[in-house]
Amino acid sequence: MVRILEGEVGVSSGHDPSAAVALSEQLGGDSPVVTETDEHCHRGDVGDGEREVISRGLTAAVSTTQLRRTIWRSALAVANRFRVVRTIDVAACCFPERDYKAALSAAQRAMRGLVKAGLLRRYRTNRFQTVYGLTQRGADWLLELDIEAAASVRRVSDMTNPEHRLWSQFLVLAAEARGMESWTEGELLQRLVAARVPGHPPPSGLLNVSVTTKTGSSVKALRPDALIAEPDGLTWVEVDRSARGSERAADLRALTLSMGVPLFDKQALRRVVVFTRTDRIHRRVSATLDGLAEQTAAAALVRGRRQVRNVGAGEYEVWATVDRRHDGRRSSLVDELAGHVVVQALPVWLPKVRLDGRGRSSVAGWFGENYLPYRRPTGMAAWVQLASPLAALTEDGQ
Repeated sequence: MVRILEGEVGVSSGHDPSAAVALSEQLGGDSPVVTETDEHCHRGDVGDGEREVISRGLTAAVSTTQLRRTIWRSALAVANRFRVVRTIDVAACCFPERDYKAALSAAQRAMRGLVKAGLLRRYRTNRFQTVYGLTQRGADWLLELDIEAAASVRRVSDMTNPEHRLWSQFLVLAAEARGMESWTEGELLQRLVAARVPGHPPPSGLLNVSVTTKTGSSVKALRPDALIAEPDGLTWVEVDRSARGSERAADLRALTLSMGVPLFDKQALRRVVVFTRTDRIHRRVSATLDGLAEQTAAAALVRGRRQVRNVGAGEYEVWATVDRRHDGRRSSLVDELAGHVVVQALPVWLPKVRLDGRGRSSVAGWFGENYLPYRRPTGMAAWVQLASPLAALTEDGQ
């Protein structure tokens, strides 16, 4: 059994701070701030015999041993939760406040250390994606921290193309990095089953809708690929790796027209976000929503009417007709904004980024931009600046 001893690596107050920064870099700690130069300060400000101060990041408050332990604990917990992970998952979980290349570099160092220690095992999928599974040694390491865990290497070794699953869980981690509770489809079903009324059959989905296709109408239970709980309601996330046929297109239309409907915990559906893997899929989804906007534009003014309006750049507004009460027991019908539909590209370019400079993959779409876990629609508050999640974990002594 592998154990990370508290005294394995340490930095005493008498050591050279530049060495501590280098060690922090090696273990995946916070990237140091470059020493001030003539370009940013006057050399005359530094007296004779005085040394310039180098920022040590989190290692100024905690030892590099504790910082590595926190990173490893977070990475292994993610592997235990989802059973299979990528390096980009660890980057989103542990280093979302950094720019993408710095986050990826730190995550890669952490994964190399975990594989070398035998806590994770590396695999290659049929689509040449590198994924990791939790070993029994890794599960034992988590059990020592009172985290219930089980090895997943056998399951991961049988996976051929878990791309849809991997992207769904990455978006869940991106939402959690923003401080929001989120679930994958499987986690959501477990929650629904646990909350079901005794004596009733287990739920098969989160939302029941009436779907109309060329063959007729039917009632279906829909489930999101990921669900995000926000203060104003729920965000439904779909990951489209393939083009939608007529049935799935009908599902999207029914889902869009359900905007504002309560789902569970008295929270209403406020956003539907569709991530598309290719431009062709993006055009198909946009065409479906454009057709729905044209169809609902001429709908009669009745209570409960839904109108979809294209406001540009993959963004749609859904308006609902509701009653407005007036004095004297009078009422009128008015339109209120029920929610948004956002269509955006799945950031498939991010895992392809090479730190050695090879390749031309973009680093756009990381947390410093309005992209993850989804692009905020016009009129909504912007995403706030992120802080390191490792700081809170190390303060808690975990």
